[in-house]
Amino acid sequence: MGLFDKIAGAMSDPNLQASAGQIGSILGSLQETSNTQNLDNSTTQALMSVVGSQVRGALQEKKSANGMGGVQGLINQFAGTGFNPQAVSALFSPQQQEQVVQSASQNTGVNAATIQALLPTLVPLVLNFLKTGEGQNSAAGANPVLNSFLDSDGDGDVDMGDVMKLAGRFLK
Repeated sequence: MGLFDKIAGAMSDPNLQASAGQIGSILGSLQETSNTQNLDNSTTQALMSVVGSQVRGALQEKKSANGMGGVQGLINQFAGTGFNPQAVSALFSPQQQEQVVQSASQNTGVNAATIQALLPTLVPLVLNFLKTGEGQNSAAGANPVLNSFLDSDGDGDVDMGDVMKLAGRFLK
């Protein structure tokens, strides 16, 4: 699990932002959101996998258009643990949002209206996970978590659902 290893490494590196408190806050927000929508853990993990994959594609497009600095700027602006519809709009056009909703619905069995309502919470959570690798004073491109997430030349096994599951186990 390369991405989880990067997050765990960021937690042990005093020069990077990741902390057990930050990861715990992300997971707590995800659990609260899941409980509010009456979703079980496996459904939530599957949903995060689909959303994470879509966020990855959108960030790769942003990287091609605006460079790594533009991607890190989006993450800095929209990472969080709360409801933020602007985060969804910053990453996805209305057509792309519909594709994300349909893909997530098909892969999880959760109805499209619920997924549409969850996107403004889930997207900032994914971005917040990516922010964990940002250094206190690092230049754009120096975020190992983000670099691992966007590495399309890697093994392609970037799954936010698995990362969140492992992070939850790690913190226990």
